Amino acid sequence: MRPDPTPFPLDHLTLRGERDAPALTVGGETLSYAALDEAVGRMAARLLALGMQPGDRAATWMGKTRIACVAPLACARAGLVHVPINPVLRRAQAEHILADSGARLLIANRARAETLEARPEQVVALEEWVEGDRVLAPGSAAPDDLAALLYTSGSTGRPKGVMLSHANMWLGAISVAHYLGLGAGDRTLCVLPLAFDYGQNQLLSTWSAGGEAIAFDYLLPRDVVRAVERTGATVLAAVPPLWVQLAEQEWGEAGKSLRTLTNSGGHMPEPLVRRLRSLFPVARLHLMYGLTEAFRSASLDPALVDQKPDAVGIAIPFAELSVRRPGGSEAATGEEGELVHAGPLVAQGYWQDVERTAQRFRDGAVWSGDRAVIGADGLLRIRGRDDAMIKVSGHRVSPSEIEEAAVASGAVEDAAAFGVRDERLGQRIVLVAVAKGEGAEERLQRHFAAELPAHLRPSEIRWVDALPLSPNSKIDRAALAAELSR
Repeated sequence: MRPDPTPFPLDHLTLRGERDAPALTVGGETLSYAALDEAVGRMAARLLALGMQPGDRAATWMGKTRIACVAPLACARAGLVHVPINPVLRRAQAEHILADSGARLLIANRARAETLEARPEQVVALEEWVEGDRVLAPGSAAPDDLAALLYTSGSTGRPKGVMLSHANMWLGAISVAHYLGLGAGDRTLCVLPLAFDYGQNQLLSTWSAGGEAIAFDYLLPRDVVRAVERTGATVLAAVPPLWVQLAEQEWGEAGKSLRTLTNSGGHMPEPLVRRLRSLFPVARLHLMYGLTEAFRSASLDPALVDQKPDAVGIAIPFAELSVRRPGGSEAATGEEGELVHAGPLVAQGYWQDVERTAQRFRDGAVWSGDRAVIGADGLLRIRGRDDAMIKVSGHRVSPSEIEEAAVASGAVEDAAAFGVRDERLGQRIVLVAVAKGEGAEERLQRHFAAELPAHLRPSEIRWVDALPLSPNSKIDRAALAAELSR
C-alpha cells in the first residue's frame, strides 16, 4: 500500500499525532503534539507581529534549539519562507545566504549575530526572543507555495538556494515515514544539522508518523551512544563519516533500543555495512540516496543489505528515477548514464537563478550530475559524479568556494581544490596553490581558520611554482587530478 499522495500545508504535521503524545524533546523539555501545535502557532503569530509579510524570507542560524525545531512549521503557518543556516558556517557564508535569499529577518544566537557585517532588516537575538499571547491557527497554503530555501553547494560558485514547496516537504516526510515504517511509538534521535534536507526530514518524517523527535547536538561520537541509551531512541540517521565514528564505539547494551538506521549523503563502504549489521543485528539498515534538488530518491530494502551492500535500491514513493544517455534517451539495463529525477519531490529550481535552474531542471525533472546504473536486479547503483563536486563528511563542497577563499586570503596567486578519496570522510580536500609573498602557509591557514567552517578547510596544501594550463589557457584540472592520484 502506497502512502496518501495528497499534499497538505506543511504546518499541519502538528496534527498527525495523538494530542497528548510526545512530539518533540529539546533542551530538556518535551512538547506534546498539542503543545507543539501551540508553539508553532505562537511563533507564527510573533513573526507576523514583527512586520513580516507572506512570501518574506525568515532565516534562523543556531543549533538545535526549540526555535530551530519549530521554525520550519511556524514559517509555513505564517506564509513565510524559512531559510535555515547551518550553525557550523561562519560569517562570510551566512552573509552570502542572507543576501542571496533577501531575508528580512534573522533569528540567531547573539554571538553569531554580532559577527555579521552585512545584516538583514531585522536581527533578533535568540536570547531575546519573546513569544506573544496570540496563537495562529493552522494555515491553508497551496501545495506549490514556497516553504523553504535550503542552500547547497554546486560545482561552481557560491551555495545556491533550492526552492522547496509545501508539497515537496509534506510528501517527502510522508514518503520517508512510509518506507521506513515509522510509527507513533518511534523516537528519532535527530543528530544531523537541521539546515540539511536529510537533517530536517528527521523532524518532519517523525511527526508525519506521530512519533517523537529528540533534537540533539553532539560534540563527540560517544555523546551519541550515551544519548541513544538515555533516550531509548529507536531511529538514528547519519552520514558515512559519522557512521565510521559510531562503528568504532563500544556500544554494549546502549544500542538495543535501535530498530531503524538510515544512511545518505555518500556511499557506505561494505566493511562499514558489515560492522553496523554486527553491532545492531535487529535494526533495519536503510541505504539511501538523494540530493537536495529532489529531496530523497532511492532506498534499499533492508532485507537486501547483506546481499547487495553496493546498491541504494529503488525509487521511494513519489520519486521517479531513470538513467539517461547524454542525448536524453533512456539507458539500457546495466548501462551507465546520468541519474534523472522526476515527480512531486523535485524542487522548484534555484532561487533567483534562471540560468543554473535551466541547466539542471528540464521538463519537470532534475538532472543530478550523478553517474548511475540500474542493474539486471532492478537496483540502482551510484558510480560517481560528472562535475567536480567534493563530498566531505556528507557536505557537498564546491571547489571554487575553496579557491575563492584561498585567493581572498592574499596568501596565494592562484589555487585549485580537489577531492581525494578518504575512508573516514568520503573525500578530503587537497588545495594546490601558488604562494604570494612571505609566510604564505601561515597566512592562508590563519585565514581559513577564521573564515571557513571545518568541512571547507583543506586537509592538505601542496605548493607549486605554477598551475598547469590547458591549450585554452585554463587550469588543467585533469593533469592536476592525475598528479594527485599518484
